[in-house]
Amino acid sequence: MFSILGSRRQFRDLSDQEVLALAISSEEDDSRIYRSYAERLRADYPASAAVFDGMAEEEDRHRQRLIALHRIRFGDVIPLIRREHVAGFYARKPVWLMETMTLEQIRGEAEAMERQAASFYQLAAQRTQDAETRRLLGDLAAAEMGHENAAHALEDKHLGGEARSAEDDTAHRQFLLTWVQPGLAGLMDGSVSTLAPIFATAFATQNTHTTVLVGLAASVGAGISMGFTEAASDDGQLSGRGSPLKRGIAAGVMTTLGGLGHALPYLIPHFWTATIIAMIVVFVELWAIVWIQNRYMQTPFLRATFQVVLGGALVFAAGAIIGGG
Repeated sequence: MFSILGSRRQFRDLSDQEVLALAISSEEDDSRIYRSYAERLRADYPASAAVFDGMAEEEDRHRQRLIALHRIRFGDVIPLIRREHVAGFYARKPVWLMETMTLEQIRGEAEAMERQAASFYQLAAQRTQDAETRRLLGDLAAAEMGHENAAHALEDKHLGGEARSAEDDTAHRQFLLTWVQPGLAGLMDGSVSTLAPIFATAFATQNTHTTVLVGLAASVGAGISMGFTEAASDDGQLSGRGSPLKRGIAAGVMTTLGGLGHALPYLIPHFWTATIIAMIVVFVELWAIVWIQNRYMQTPFLRATFQVVLGGALVFAAGAIIGGG
């Protein structure tokens, strides 16, 4: 790692030609990133894809202007210098990370890209003592600020109020299908289905250590089962529910957390103290599920209360009666 850091050039040590070459390669990289964003969004968010297509074209035009300037000042041979060759130069996130990014995160990343480039060139221009270099860096800063203004103009052209609202609705619906729905199913399964075995063990043995072990096994086992079941249920292509891996993670993690919530209080050695705290946790869990159903799934509050709280109470009672008997 130290050898890599030591091989990087300091920006203050770059020549005017190298600064221009760095700008050219950066414009090319940003253009490719914007085209990747456009391709990623084209199927579900065509208006946003058009915005990024336009931004990529803007980057291409600026790159051509920079290449023309380089030819005039330094000739046709452009030195190979990229962001990773310069210490402290702003970095770009790997393109493959966009697979996990939401629409708003992609929009925000694009805005940050333009601000970073403009800010970098402005600060660099202020630090240099060479008049020609200062002029060059100032021009680059103005170009990057122009990119940001162009981005807003493209949004106004392609992404009007109705188009943005429609795409935001699509993104919200995708979030619900990929994360909230399987996560909620997992939380319900983990919170409710583990009530009976955990409290049956607790009342049957009145041993907190044994109860924790049973609760841990039930929670982790249910989480693994729920995660694999959700991931294998469909690939998301026809149903539009999104990545099976994401859905499996959401379901598995929330199932495990739902069970652990009322198992972990039994780490307390005193049986009745642990049991009372576990009951309070169950109460909070069940009402949290009701709130999520009402908030995100538009389930009527009374209906969600009847389904979750009453069902959970019955499962709890079954476990307590079986364990007490």
